[in-house]
Amino acid sequence: MAIYNLGSINIDHTYRMAHLPAPGETIAASSLLTGLGGKGANQSIAIARAGGAVFHIGCIGPEGGWTAERMAADGVDIAHVSKSATPTGHAIIAVDDGAENAIILFPGANRQISPGAAQEALARAAPGDWLLLQNETSAGVEAARAARARGLRVCYCAAPFDPEAVRAILPFTDLLSVNELEEAQLAAGLPEGALDPVARLVTYGKRGAAWREPGREERVGAFEVTPVDTTGAGDTFLGYALAGIAAGLPLDPARRRASAAAAIQVTRPGAAEAIPQAREVADFLADRA
Repeated sequence: MAIYNLGSINIDHTYRMAHLPAPGETIAASSLLTGLGGKGANQSIAIARAGGAVFHIGCIGPEGGWTAERMAADGVDIAHVSKSATPTGHAIIAVDDGAENAIILFPGANRQISPGAAQEALARAAPGDWLLLQNETSAGVEAARAARARGLRVCYCAAPFDPEAVRAILPFTDLLSVNELEEAQLAAGLPEGALDPVARLVTYGKRGAAWREPGREERVGAFEVTPVDTTGAGDTFLGYALAGIAAGLPLDPARRRASAAAAIQVTRPGAAEAIPQAREVADFLADRA
C-alpha cells in the first residue's frame, strides 16, 4: 500500500555546542551542518529508504528547490510539492555534547498548502492506502477528512503538540504517533478516555517504544548505541514502522526494524541525511540476531 505524506519540508541549520544555552547566555558553536529536515521530509525519506512507496504533499519557497530534488533522489514522489513566494521552512537546531537538542522552527511555506491541493493529491490514492500527517503544515484537518472519505487509513503524528489540531484530527485517526512528552500533553489536554479507541505508537527514546490499542499493549526495546545527534530519531522510527505496516509486515518485526533504523540514525549528525538505508538496517539486525 502507498503512503501519502502531507508533511513539512525544512532547511535545517544544526549547531554543535558543549551545552545548550541558558536564557541570556551566548555560546560559540563548534560546527554548523546545513541540510534537509522537517518532520515530513524526514518521514518521507525514512519510508522511501525502508522500501515504501511514498508521495509527498508539501510546499517550498523560492530557495528550496534543492530540498525537493534531494527527496526525489531518495525515491520520494514529489509531484505534489508546490512552490510559494514564502520562504521555505527552516529550523535552528542546537545540539549539545550529550546529543540533546533544542529547536527553533520557522514554518514558512509549510503553512501555504491549500486544502484543495491536499485533496487533489489524494485523488490518486486507493482504499487501504495511508495518509500520514503532522502539525507542521496547513490543511491537515481537510486532508484527514478527505482521506477517510476515500477509504484511506490515517496516521497522525501529533507534533509539535497543538491541542486544537489534535481535537480536530483525532476523529479521523487510525494510528496516533507521539513521544513521551506529547503523550502526557494529550492526556492532560483531552477528556478522559478520548484516546482509548485509537491505536497509538509511543516512543520513549532510549527506553524504546510502545504500541497501544484497546485490549493490547506491547513494548519494543531500544538498541544500545552511543548517540551523536537525536534530531529526527522519532521521524525515522515512524517512517520505518509505517512502511513496514503498509507493506503488510507483522507488527513485531515492523517495530523492531524501526527501532534498529532509529538506533543507527542517532549515531550520525543531522536529520534526513542520517537516516539509514534498508540494507544497513538489515545488517544491523543480523549482527544482533
